[in-house]
Amino acid sequence: MAGREDIFNKAMNMGYSAAWDQQWDKAASAYREALEEFPENPKALSNLGLALFELQRYDESLQVYQKALQVSPEDPVPLEKVAHLSERIGNVNEAIQFFLKAAELYIKRQEAEKAIENWIRVTQLDSGHIPARTYLAMVHERLGHAPQAIHEYLAIASLFQQSGNASKAAEMIGRALRLNPNHSEARQAQNMLKSGQPLPRPMRPQGGTGPLRMAQVKQLSIPKSGDTGLDPVAEARKRALTRLAEVLFDLSDEIGETSATRRGSMTAIVRGTGQLDIKKSERARIMLHISQAIDAQTSEQEAQAIEELEKAIEAGFKDPAAYFILGLLRSKSERLESALRTLQIAVKHDAYTLGARLLLGHIQRFMDRLPDAVIEYMEALKEADCLVVPPDQAAELRQLYEPLVEAQRQITDPVKQEQLCNNIKQLLMQPNWRSHVLQAREQLPKSSQGTPLLPLAEILAQAQSSQVIDAISRVRSLAKEGFLRTAMDEAFESLKYAPAYLPLHSLIGDLLLQEGRTQDAITKYTVVAQSYSARGEAAQAVTLLRRIVQAAPMDLAVRTRLIEQLASRGLVDEAIGEYIELADIYYRLAELDMARKTYTTALRLAQQGGANRAWNVKILQRMADIDMQHLDWRQALRIYEQIRTIQPDDMPVRKSLIDLNLRLGQAPQAAAELDSFLAYLQSAGRRGEAIPFLEELVNEEPKQAVLRRTLAEEYRQAERTPDAVAQLDALGELLLDSGDRDGAIQSI
Repeated sequence: MAGREDIFNKAMNMGYSAAWDQQWDKAASAYREALEEFPENPKALSNLGLALFELQRYDESLQVYQKALQVSPEDPVPLEKVAHLSERIGNVNEAIQFFLKAAELYIKRQEAEKAIENWIRVTQLDSGHIPARTYLAMVHERLGHAPQAIHEYLAIASLFQQSGNASKAAEMIGRALRLNPNHSEARQAQNMLKSGQPLPRPMRPQGGTGPLRMAQVKQLSIPKSGDTGLDPVAEARKRALTRLAEVLFDLSDEIGETSATRRGSMTAIVRGTGQLDIKKSERARIMLHISQAIDAQTSEQEAQAIEELEKAIEAGFKDPAAYFILGLLRSKSERLESALRTLQIAVKHDAYTLGARLLLGHIQRFMDRLPDAVIEYMEALKEADCLVVPPDQAAELRQLYEPLVEAQRQITDPVKQEQLCNNIKQLLMQPNWRSHVLQAREQLPKSSQGTPLLPLAEILAQAQSSQVIDAISRVRSLAKEGFLRTAMDEAFESLKYAPAYLPLHSLIGDLLLQEGRTQDAITKYTVVAQSYSARGEAAQAVTLLRRIVQAAPMDLAVRTRLIEQLASRGLVDEAIGEYIELADIYYRLAELDMARKTYTTALRLAQQGGANRAWNVKILQRMADIDMQHLDWRQALRIYEQIRTIQPDDMPVRKSLIDLNLRLGQAPQAAAELDSFLAYLQSAGRRGEAIPFLEELVNEEPKQAVLRRTLAEEYRQAERTPDAVAQLDALGELLLDSGDRDGAIQSI
């Protein structure tokens, strides 16, 4: 049964609008709604695949593009998308087959350059792929690209020689010499073949590093079932290695290790690689060290892996994944102090907190620092406990661990300390640890409705914390009933049980805020946030800083500290959002220079591999707006060029580029920009949008000859002869007025 077209069109328009605003989650929802009406619509499938890709949900994006491929098997674009996604998740062999099929379809459509891109991608993944190199050689030869064809023929000759087929190798060298009889490398290869010397092995074209390393990481496979089958440390190690492999994709784009079309783009400006803000030459070094570190890890050469990671960090690579793996490897050697320092950096990032805490506890225990080991194991238990409960209950459960952790600091009996470390380690350091934690939670007394969950540590550790927990319940009950002063007295009375219990101090801040004592509340929140930060509890520090920002949105110093905490935890998207909010505040205060500086900082952060790339356009557009207000047209032009590279279909940006070039007296550049956009519309099957676009430009700039000439040509092609004549007549008048008599004659 056919779906309703009106609902489909409405959903698609909502998707377009959300995508335009870079709200990819909303766009994905809208496209899914459209697909409920027409499940096999290729446009909706393609758009949904793009939205999921931008959300970095690569597996889901791959499934959607595969369905689009089934719907449109003769369309090479879904094939390319499936190929790129396959290599992104480490399925190199599948990626090769899809690239080959895409190239075949492009050849059928007589799009040789696109076919060449796909064959080059195959050779990046498999330098010895003879069919791909053969196609490349033949197509380059037909297109008159002699140097490229000779290069491929010589590579094929080397491959044939390696396989023992000297006659075919000689044939390939002969083809190369027919294209250029004096080619030095071809003549040298011919002499080497005749004398029985091995020909140089074909070099792998740049760009295959990321996919190949991802394939290596994928060998450390994780089961698809609910639990990972790994203990928390192994799980974090796998996650960190995957992150390093993903960084190689982004580094490849940064230093040009991609296909010809991408190499010429501005992608490097807007994507970035982790927290890199370094020279291009150093990025190549980082890429080499990361690649070799992954090689060493997967082949269990741990000493070499340590050396390569240290070199990558020295070169400027500051991703938490590198610190976690380096700390893990050092913990297995005798470099325990350096392992502690390295893991203290990784522990701040949510993805590695649990694994890093367990490693820190193991190291401290091995070094006979039992009190420190107990605290690390308790922090690990808190993290694991919060990961298995519903997210809306995790924050409160995290607070309930505070008195338990504080009580353990007072225990000096080494027997009890050893027992607690053993209990936590036995529970967590095993495969399917989540299932075991959930089973342990079932042994706790059931919480009544409306009461907080009990911490799992109640079973594993006995601490005098019940008085504090009961007191907090009384304080909250009194505050809810409106007895704020009595609640405050109760809170201060409770401090004698646990003077260092930070959630209680935070609760006092809440009471101060309810009493209208905003500045006192901010002071209390600030002290508590600093304490959390000093203890490495970044998540709790962020929560307090958010409360301060809500209470005093113009406190720029606090917002800056909040951004630092978010970035340290790897919450890049949230940190960028706060940067934009900070820049907007400067903008509203008419401090445009500070606003632009803040946007620039946000853009650098957005260039991280883990950030949503949608931020780039949003930030660049605001920077361009400030440049326009400053009348810095050349800087605005450069910014708009970057946006155009990311979003070639953005009409307002294209219009701004043409307008700015005309304002700067750069008519040839304006004409080139206009021609480029018209060519894009033609390739996208949207040529009908050219005339309205040009009419709007002519209405705004009626004295620009290049605009009228282009509009007249569009009218002519659309067989709107009277309109074309009118434009040419106006063009002739313009040229006469400007003294260009020959141009006027030509127009007439």
